[in-house]
Amino acid sequence: MTKKIAVINDLSGFGRCSLTAAISVISAMGIQACPLPTAILTAQTGYPHYYLDDYTDKMDIYRQEWQKMGQHFDGIYTGFVASEAQIDQIFHFIDTFYTSDTFLLVDPVMGDDGIKYDMFTPKLLEKMNALVGEADIITPNLTELCLLTDADYDAIIDIADTRILIDVIGELAFTLLPPDSDNSNTLDSRQTSKKEKEIIVTGIHCKNEHGQKMMGNLYVSKDTRKLFAFPHVGGSYSGTGDLFASCIAAGKCRGDGIPELIQLSGTFLEQAIKDSAEENIPYPDGTNYEKYLYMLIKK
Repeated sequence: MTKKIAVINDLSGFGRCSLTAAISVISAMGIQACPLPTAILTAQTGYPHYYLDDYTDKMDIYRQEWQKMGQHFDGIYTGFVASEAQIDQIFHFIDTFYTSDTFLLVDPVMGDDGIKYDMFTPKLLEKMNALVGEADIITPNLTELCLLTDADYDAIIDIADTRILIDVIGELAFTLLPPDSDNSNTLDSRQTSKKEKEIIVTGIHCKNEHGQKMMGNLYVSKDTRKLFAFPHVGGSYSGTGDLFASCIAAGKCRGDGIPELIQLSGTFLEQAIKDSAEENIPYPDGTNYEKYLYMLIKK
């Protein structure tokens, strides 16, 4: 039976991000993507003009209808949310569909390059921290990691020594892991069934031993810290975080290990970004990733 992932994110007509990116990647990797839209947009918000239809009041209808169908999900993957109310709806969804054989991946979309997105509020951060606490896999970029851990983004990006930089980021990520505890009676039913929490900090600008500019993803678990770095081949594009998290979610669902998936998704994105840079694709349009989806198919 085909495995299924519930993908909670917005759907943009243009921009090659969010559900557009997630559905194509997850499908190419042999997993059924079941979209639950948080909003419908004519184009993603990086364009100068767009229309947005908020789906907050429809999210619980999806949950109720899928519950009536007796659906089960092997994974739940959350991306962009527009408000605290949407995170509350996600918690209702988790209460209904999260089981001992379901994983929860949270991409805590709140900002990038040290800048908070327009929908950010202190209350949303509080709710996002709670959602991250429930997740099995978290994929923050460096800006989002700093928001989740109340760290100084500017001070971190000023660290020139890559080894020190990675150590500092690793320590911050480690604080998001649950503390060791032998008293499971203090935990709720979801926490007692948790798998080992894994964190991937994305979009780390660093240099290799030859001084070459690199883009790194840092994997952090209870026992492991490992940097996966790729040549910095182009500018920033819409949807790369969505493509990355979708690779991780689909690969996790089909049984791949997270380190293996970081390498795979990094190689995939390197080709897509390189292609887009060569063609001078505008940032809002996203990357030319479609022609490289074959790289994600397991033979």
